[in-house]
Amino acid sequence: MNTPRYRIELTAEERDRLEAMSKPWKAKAIVRKRAQALLLLDQGSNGPAWLEKDVATAVRCSSRTIIRLRQQWVEEGMEQALRPKLTPALPPKFDGRTEAHLVALACSSPPVSRARWTLRLLRDRLVELQVVPDISVMSVQRLLKRNQLQPHRSEYWILPPREEPEFVACMEDVLDVYARPLDPRFPVICMDEGGKQLVDHVRPQIPMTPGHPHREDPEYQRKGGATVFLATEPLTGKCHLSVTQDRTAGQWAHFIRRLDTHYGSAERIVLVMDNLNVHSKGSLYAAFPPEEALRLSRRLEIHHTPCHGSWLNIAEIELSALNRQCLNQRIGSFEEVTLRVKAWEDERNTKPAPVNWQFTNEKARTKLRRLYPQQM
Repeated sequence: MNTPRYRIELTAEERDRLEAMSKPWKAKAIVRKRAQALLLLDQGSNGPAWLEKDVATAVRCSSRTIIRLRQQWVEEGMEQALRPKLTPALPPKFDGRTEAHLVALACSSPPVSRARWTLRLLRDRLVELQVVPDISVMSVQRLLKRNQLQPHRSEYWILPPREEPEFVACMEDVLDVYARPLDPRFPVICMDEGGKQLVDHVRPQIPMTPGHPHREDPEYQRKGGATVFLATEPLTGKCHLSVTQDRTAGQWAHFIRRLDTHYGSAERIVLVMDNLNVHSKGSLYAAFPPEEALRLSRRLEIHHTPCHGSWLNIAEIELSALNRQCLNQRIGSFEEVTLRVKAWEDERNTKPAPVNWQFTNEKARTKLRRLYPQQM
């Protein structure tokens, strides 16, 4: 049998120290593993040493590591053998110039033929511009992540970009209304409306079976449209809906009269809605005789959300829930929309979900302070 070039013969003192360091609570895992390997490689008075491949299997490392450990013990001593040499960090492959070019490119408009930048498109453009001779997609991803850039994402932005006194005035007015306590004499009602395209199937659907999802043909047939008027009382969670075939001033006026009938015992209805052209008292006069229009207008206390501030209308939360839970499917007739909306309304009012509105004027003056005019 070949004799190893580097022979390990431990003294009693060295063996005692290595046995102490091989205990789980005495040293780090890598030091403990090296101490165990050195004890097995000992060719001293405690019997023949283990073969290198058997030591590697016992301590769960490669045979090459055991060979280097034996050599390091003989040439450099115990202290260096127990502590592995740290591999020096490689210099960065791409400098700040490359990163700056990538950031500028990702923040620019994509090519006309593309909707947005992709990792491969950015890589190809960097090579094309001779910023780098070559770069991997993963390197592009790491550089973008380090700069907190996500070219594949986009968000709707509905706040004015600068000081806007009109926006602030309407926002604080609506937030002041939301801060009011529950009062049956002056119920706070949020109102909004949304459209629903009537789309019917051309071919029969295939129902879901074990192992196969519900399937439908992509071909469809348009059947017109419908409009859903929705009013919700945030503090109680109650809602009231009406489905019409179009969105006109008259339809809005008749929906308001429905609310007036429902809240007949209230002294005045506090109505929050967006500033759509049909959301005005003039629509009442276009739909009803002057006496009735005047009576309804006196019953209303209207508060409009600001332009680009529809997120302040709590009715949009209810409309979103309605679309997700009830209308997010193909519906081919006005009657079916009406039936489904009525069923959803009954279920919602049976188990109302009050809104716990947390955004106040105090928070707005802190978080949206850039929208407030600077006082001279």
